[in-house]
Amino acid sequence: MFRHNKKQRQQGAVEMPDQLASDRTRIAQELHDTLLQTFLSASMQLYVALIDVPAESPLKSRLDRILEIINRGIEEGRNTIQALRSPDSCASDLVKALTGVQQEFPVRQDIDFRVRVAGRQQPLSPVIQQETYRIGREALLNAFCHSGAKQVECELEYADHDLQISVRDNGVGIDPQVLHKGRERHWGLAGMRERAEKIGGLLDISSSATAGTEVRLSIPSSIAFQL
Repeated sequence: MFRHNKKQRQQGAVEMPDQLASDRTRIAQELHDTLLQTFLSASMQLYVALIDVPAESPLKSRLDRILEIINRGIEEGRNTIQALRSPDSCASDLVKALTGVQQEFPVRQDIDFRVRVAGRQQPLSPVIQQETYRIGREALLNAFCHSGAKQVECELEYADHDLQISVRDNGVGIDPQVLHKGRERHWGLAGMRERAEKIGGLLDISSSATAGTEVRLSIPSSIAFQL
């Protein structure tokens, strides 16, 4: 009986990665055939429309910027699909991706923004890398667009016992009511909490009008790092 159960566990251990690979491929195909194709179509339509917009029109630069953001989203989509199909990735990708968030929106030029890395960088699980980026990106966009901060810092810490990402700003803080319940029809804070819970991480958000806001995500090393 013991041997039979052991054999079943071994078979399950083989089948689970195969099922995960199959699921990843299916999701990648769905993303490519639906969401990515929709963005590509919108990009082409906007590009054609821009041809008829006079160069001196005040709308020209704004529409160019929108097209740039759409194209950036397309590139992110392609990278996500590639990561789903080829899960091997390096730790530096996350640093590069977070550093580039500032370029997604017309952020004030007087913001002092930096990304720091503490500890020895290690390869991350593909799912952890993707979800950590999404949480970090949302926290950074909130800091850039809503905090009124002059300083924004993102720190990645590769520790023995966990991976931590912190986004700090010296802005006006988040209203306690919004921090607790969220803002109507805005899902950023709730989305970060849901992503953190989904990957077995712990998300802590502290904020005040005098000290600004800090978003800290902690993920146990047994989950975060590729072994």
